[in-house]
Amino acid sequence: MSVPALVLVAHGTRSATGVRMIAALADAVRAEMGRTGADVPVRTAFVDVLGPTPAEVLRELNGVPAVVVPAFLASGYHVYQDVPREVRDSGHPDVVVTPAMGPDPMLARVMRMRLHEAGMRPGDAVVVAAAGSSDARARHDVRQATAMLAEELGVAVRAAYIATGEPRVPDVVAALRESGAERVFVASYLLAHGLFQQRLREVGADGVAEPLGVHPAVVRLLVDRYRTAAAEFLIPAA
Repeated sequence: MSVPALVLVAHGTRSATGVRMIAALADAVRAEMGRTGADVPVRTAFVDVLGPTPAEVLRELNGVPAVVVPAFLASGYHVYQDVPREVRDSGHPDVVVTPAMGPDPMLARVMRMRLHEAGMRPGDAVVVAAAGSSDARARHDVRQATAMLAEELGVAVRAAYIATGEPRVPDVVAALRESGAERVFVASYLLAHGLFQQRLREVGADGVAEPLGVHPAVVRLLVDRYRTAAAEFLIPAA
């Protein structure tokens, strides 16, 4: 059997910087697997804004087994609806879809590092800023990610949303200031640059961390997702 391809599925963005970041992440995943001697084809697909779609990429694999890795930080509509539909529409016979990237303790460690890079100091109030979702399961994932970051930092952390869901990031930042916080920092629970990251610059915080981006821990997490799923192709049918 051919080595399963890795199809990295992201949301998509009109930000050129964000597009380059996703491409760099795919390159880093390819390089990480190459260090172990695995010649794994890595392709990128998007469920919104950009192409190619996952279905288009899967069709282009011409029957090569594929592991689809949703590069999403919470599992909402795109993970539960879009990705499975794209796999069905592709007609590809040998596809395994992994769990989404987040929440995961590795991502909490990256958020902590990004906050320190942004200038956060002990005693500063922290808000986790997620894109948001109308899906309760995605909001639950964000709360889990917030709890993981709170454990990493050893302080209370609030969750808030940029686009969909309550509370909104500017409201939480303002509430923390009213409660006496001298400095408020925002942990960006976003994968790449785009409109949502730009909006965080306007929420009134003292500092905004960069998106998770191309960090070795993010790369290892994606590789781990792939390897766990790829092993399923090696399990003999009953």
